[in-house]
Amino acid sequence: MAEKDDYLIDILVDLSFVTPDQVETTRQEAQAAGVGVVDLMVANKLIRPEDVTQAKAAHFGAEVVNLGEIKIEDDVIASIPRHIARKYRVVPVFKHDGSITVAIADPSDLDTIDSLTHLLNAEVNLQVASDPDIESALGKYYGGDRGGSRAREADPLLNETIKELTEEHVELGGGGLEDGATVEADAPLIKLVNSIISDAFKMRASDIHLEPLSRNFRLRYRIDGVLHEIKSPPKRLQAAIISRLKIQSNMSISEHRIPQDGRIQTSVGGKLIDLRVSCLPTNHGESIVMRILDKEGLRLGLAELGFFTDDQQTFERLIGLPDGILLVTGPTGSGKTTTLYSCLHFINRPDRKIITVEDPVEYILGGINQVQVNEAVGMTFAMALRSILRQAPNIIMIGEIRDLETATIAINASLTGHLVFSTLHTNDAPSAVTRLIDIGVKPFLVASSTRALMAQRLVRKVCKQCGAPYVPTEAEMRQLGLDAANTQGANFLHGKGCSSCNNTGYRGRFGIFEIFTIDDDARKLIYEKVPASVLRARAREMGMRTLREDGIRKVLAGLTTPDEVIKATVGDID
Repeated sequence: MAEKDDYLIDILVDLSFVTPDQVETTRQEAQAAGVGVVDLMVANKLIRPEDVTQAKAAHFGAEVVNLGEIKIEDDVIASIPRHIARKYRVVPVFKHDGSITVAIADPSDLDTIDSLTHLLNAEVNLQVASDPDIESALGKYYGGDRGGSRAREADPLLNETIKELTEEHVELGGGGLEDGATVEADAPLIKLVNSIISDAFKMRASDIHLEPLSRNFRLRYRIDGVLHEIKSPPKRLQAAIISRLKIQSNMSISEHRIPQDGRIQTSVGGKLIDLRVSCLPTNHGESIVMRILDKEGLRLGLAELGFFTDDQQTFERLIGLPDGILLVTGPTGSGKTTTLYSCLHFINRPDRKIITVEDPVEYILGGINQVQVNEAVGMTFAMALRSILRQAPNIIMIGEIRDLETATIAINASLTGHLVFSTLHTNDAPSAVTRLIDIGVKPFLVASSTRALMAQRLVRKVCKQCGAPYVPTEAEMRQLGLDAANTQGANFLHGKGCSSCNNTGYRGRFGIFEIFTIDDDARKLIYEKVPASVLRARAREMGMRTLREDGIRKVLAGLTTPDEVIKATVGDID
């Protein structure tokens, strides 16, 4: 960015748009604020955005084009597909004899120019247009989709609000907001923060990441498990945005040295949503991550979680047992909590008392008693469990088994007539037994209390709008252990990318599962403390499908792609 600023500054001076003295003064301010010199000159209205566009064009000998003043023919627009135009932020202006003239905001971006030449298989000529001009033309000619590469762009309201903040010279990083001063309800800052949240919700994001870096304030949304970078707010607004979010989530805005947690409840499009907010001090400021809690996901049926009919029948039988422990395993972000909540929703009836112990309580469930762990006052998982057993529950859900004390109380509860659900962090289902024994639980207790173990992962679902027949590569077939003989009648699908799925080819996620039902032979092996590999072999003999095998079934059914299953699972070792 510094080099780009330097060449632009020299041209701006040569064209008499700015004086050397103004440049030097602005450079000192920019270094202190950690922003670009040219950006600051535009913000201070020393130069206009049009001047910057003209300077870029002059340096590369290109023509400046005003896209709003010309009409581009449909066949010219069709020469560059929408996903390419949006990804590289270019607009075709005209084409002639195998060459295409495109409008671009930054003619120094050689990577983009090389990529376009290769993708379009044509000679690419350049004209230069301003960023707002390009953005407006993309919306006019290609529509307002929010594509996978489009996910790098912010909602128009976000851009508009940032522009408004810049034009009004609102000093948002100063002492006022840091000291807790209030602002008007329609202030640009509040509109900006609200648009960040509402845009994330509309794009089906699960997380919002605001990360302070050395030169910029990065904004990213996690959509279907994948992070997408959005056009970020200016670095100088960093302190103000963080302060606003801390105020909304009831954190101390005067504390910058320790992590803090909070919650925000807000309305988007008439729908009430909750956000769990985490604030973490880093080298360049406080990093904010907001988890969007979607209550609709809790009403998912087992089929919507990704169960095929046979696994669903097995799982429904297991969660209908009167006692014992059912453990769901997998890494962070594999959907364990959603699965457990869906189980509770499935079995929640007036004749059953259900109590949960969670850290934190993410969703409020009607008809269920939920207990929040608070270690600061001594309210640990173990203490909560001891107390809730006196409440005579039928079913207990423990957010996570983390230590021997929690595991022991949970197992004792299952042996005294309670059905217990919980989670563990292990890679597969049989390894949960080894994990319990490693933290100190006696093997005979594990053997007698455990009813079933289930591992799960999340994979992205092929978009229903743009899914099309697909022929897997030889490498994908080999990694999945498939050949022509065992793929007769298979329905391989792959999303082409459309506005519905943000041009990713995927929309939504579902689970792939590995269910290990404990029988008498397995209990004997657990009691004998056999290695996980032996227990896994016994589970396979009983008919347990591995995560990859369940994923393959769903690939053959056209629900997901080979690449998703390969990334989410490891090859099975017999």
